[in-house]
Amino acid sequence: MRADRELNEFLKDVERRAFKMAEFAVKQREDALEIVQDAMFGFVRSYAAKPNAEWRPLFFRVLDSRIQDHFRRSSVHARVFAWLRPRAWDEEEAGMDPGIDRYHDIHAELPLDRLMHEQAGVALNCAVGELPLRQRQAFLYRIWEGFDVAQTAGVMGCSEGSVKTHLFRAMSALRVALENHQ
Repeated sequence: MRADRELNEFLKDVERRAFKMAEFAVKQREDALEIVQDAMFGFVRSYAAKPNAEWRPLFFRVLDSRIQDHFRRSSVHARVFAWLRPRAWDEEEAGMDPGIDRYHDIHAELPLDRLMHEQAGVALNCAVGELPLRQRQAFLYRIWEGFDVAQTAGVMGCSEGSVKTHLFRAMSALRVALENHQ
């Protein structure tokens, strides 16, 4: 019973960040929700009995795998149905989450401060979303999730050197993209 409660608390804790990572990757809310749900089910089936200390990297490895599976399926689907054109739609119509650009410092006293935080959030959200997949993964796992280099390499399925390279490139690109918000 206690293990079930700990597992539920863990999943609740990673749910929002996992969704944001999936949404950054696939750029569609419904697909991201499905990926996170599938990752959670897969994680529980395969790794719930593992020690709690191992859960975070294992969960994000499962999530990363589900994101890669999504791209593989999408690639096959695109080749099979290349003659169909997708219907155009916008984020509001699709009910997309506006992202981190919506959150601001609630303690800001001046409207100008609030506006600057909102603009920086929009810029950060866009800049992270524009990073190439591997750079975005390295940034989100190392900076957002706080994994060390070895854990990030394990989640991404690459060498520690590759993680460092991808993170360096991501940080360089984000510095350039966000230089007006410093």
